[in-house]
Amino acid sequence: MACNVLSLAQAQVATPTAHATLPTVVVSGARMEQANDDLPLSADIVSEEGLRDQQSRNLRQALQDLPNTEVRSSPARLAVGAGSAAFARDGNMGIQIRGLGGNRVLMTVDGIRMPRSYVSRSAMFDREYLTLETFKRIELVRGPASAQYGGDGMAGVVNFVTHDPSDFLKAADGSSKTMGGRIATAWSEEDHSTSLTGTVAAQAGEQVQWMLTASGRQGHAMQTMGTDGAANSNRTKADPLDTNDQAVLGKLVWKPNGLQRHTFTVEHSRKKLDADLLSSRIATPSKPNDVVNEFTTSTIERNRLAWDGRFGLHTAGADHVRAIVSVQHAQSHRLGQSFLNSGVHRVRDNRYEEQTWQLGLQADKVLRYPSWSSRFVYGLDWVRNSISNLYTGQAPLAPEVFPLKRFPDTHETSAGLFVQNETVLGDWTITPGLRIDHFRIDVQNQDLYFPPAPQPAKNMSGTAVLPKLGLLYRATPEWSVFGQYATGYRAPEAGQVNDRFRAQALLPGVGMVDNYIIANPHLKPERSRGMELGVRGRMERLNLDVVGFYNRYSNLIEDARLIERTPLKQVFQTVNITRAKIYGFEVKGIYDWGHVGSNTDGRLRSSFSYGQTRGKDVTSNSPLNSVSPAQLSVGLRYDTPHWGVYANARHYAAKRDQDIDLVSIGNNKAGTTQFATPSATTLDVGMQWRPRSNVRLNLALNNLTNQKYWRWADVYGQAANSPTIDAYTQPGRNIKIALTADF
Repeated sequence: MACNVLSLAQAQVATPTAHATLPTVVVSGARMEQANDDLPLSADIVSEEGLRDQQSRNLRQALQDLPNTEVRSSPARLAVGAGSAAFARDGNMGIQIRGLGGNRVLMTVDGIRMPRSYVSRSAMFDREYLTLETFKRIELVRGPASAQYGGDGMAGVVNFVTHDPSDFLKAADGSSKTMGGRIATAWSEEDHSTSLTGTVAAQAGEQVQWMLTASGRQGHAMQTMGTDGAANSNRTKADPLDTNDQAVLGKLVWKPNGLQRHTFTVEHSRKKLDADLLSSRIATPSKPNDVVNEFTTSTIERNRLAWDGRFGLHTAGADHVRAIVSVQHAQSHRLGQSFLNSGVHRVRDNRYEEQTWQLGLQADKVLRYPSWSSRFVYGLDWVRNSISNLYTGQAPLAPEVFPLKRFPDTHETSAGLFVQNETVLGDWTITPGLRIDHFRIDVQNQDLYFPPAPQPAKNMSGTAVLPKLGLLYRATPEWSVFGQYATGYRAPEAGQVNDRFRAQALLPGVGMVDNYIIANPHLKPERSRGMELGVRGRMERLNLDVVGFYNRYSNLIEDARLIERTPLKQVFQTVNITRAKIYGFEVKGIYDWGHVGSNTDGRLRSSFSYGQTRGKDVTSNSPLNSVSPAQLSVGLRYDTPHWGVYANARHYAAKRDQDIDLVSIGNNKAGTTQFATPSATTLDVGMQWRPRSNVRLNLALNNLTNQKYWRWADVYGQAANSPTIDAYTQPGRNIKIALTADF
């Protein structure tokens, strides 16, 4: 993989003074365009060059060098009938920032909210409705962002920014052209995937630009370092898997005059996965419910229409106004088939859908005075999310009867009013902000939910006032100190408040055991208070960022916690953790060695990033399992105008036993312990060659030393003595190659 940490460091800070470029601009940090170095908080940008150089195939690869950032990903070993399997999951479940993830991280595309994940003990639907080839950069903001974005930004914000037509309508010399585009193809050994992406853009008169991008990828299972290829539950090699991803992005930009810009966007993304679950088969079937054969087909699809209007007003109340209207439909569908030793054909047909309307209005105003200036950003957000689910099939587990719904059809509505000010007083910048956020969960009907649920589903509503305050002090031209106090807030979701499940399983020597998920209409919204303090150094050759953070949480929501266990019954419920805390620090930077060797066009640069997080449930004095071990990334890169080479090393710290909460995992049977990931170090090397100014060839050799290693986010919930733990290992030594041509 390319030296991504170096690409990140280049994007997040300006290059050294002797070779200065324009400062990197971030939109997500303050809901307005602002230089990254002017933010009183920690933010990162993964540039288009970084995405291309590392040949990212998924979110984990795109974000893997950001400190204290993780993406959960596991092999597709989720059995069709694994409704009661603790922490069964597959696919990229979502981004974790500083120990919190899932729907606590707000994910947006061009400012439009992405669908949520839905996780129950009976089904899991992830958030990977994304195709990285359509993005030109990724912006990531760490820490509570609820004062700017509302409840879903409690752990942070990740904004994916798509290409614009203008990105393809500039010649190499900087001049404009009336038509342009790009074609790119890539192959990856780790999943034997092949991709092809094409873009065409054009200028249609003086006022209109348009573009169309189409992308497709076909591949197979992500490889592991397991060696057992048995067609049964002893298997540690990846199950046979076929993947087919498709994406289309269309944009039309209309500029009727110098004061208006209208962007119309249509987007389609579809991912399909067909798996032969060999690992679900019982080696020697002897019981009626033993699995003989099992298959699953999963499809996730997202469609979006959006209008983004920007107006220059220059009035007493606003200099600029931005309006957004979008509608988005997302659907996840999993069809699984099990053939049992008894001859029963079990079918599970599970669906989860969201249709989201989003309206946004935002204005800004700058006031300038002789010795100071002040900028205001204010506006409102409104989001209506219609959520539904359906479970059907054949041969359900008693006492359930198909069709049914885990929670009823629900409307989730959120509305927020926000204001933020940035005042510059000499070397000081003060950034206060305030948001008033209101949410409602409205059950539309009880069909297929109550009955059989023991009681009807409940509505819920609430309001929060969310302040924040940021400070930045420019001590010298090279050094600045910044800090932020921010509050966070997240409302419970419909699937957390009203989720239900019941199934019976026959355990030899025990009898019929009931497994329950029960609703919790008394869930409270999550709240947080966080502080962040950092130092930035911008010297001639060295750029350095050091940040420390401390966050306290109340009523943190934990999905499907085991709350009761008897010999004949297990009861799970989504509950509030009364108090929790997460703290840690991050260090990142880049050093420019300048011209090295006889080639005066070549430059040598090195980079590094390190992140460490600790988390604890204060009420029970137990660790938070969502926190990953520390990670260090170190990179070295040499570039010339025509070619470049790099090496990138990553060290993953071991997960300590004292940092694992066995009870929370549910793996608390006598004599069992949780698998704790050992430390590991990997090395990636690669090169880029430009035979022509518009043609690039990238080659990467990843995990050069063929290191066998695990990632904690993938394995928690797995027993230390599991004979199949190697199924969760990362790919061994592998090659990637990509060819890109601009025209």
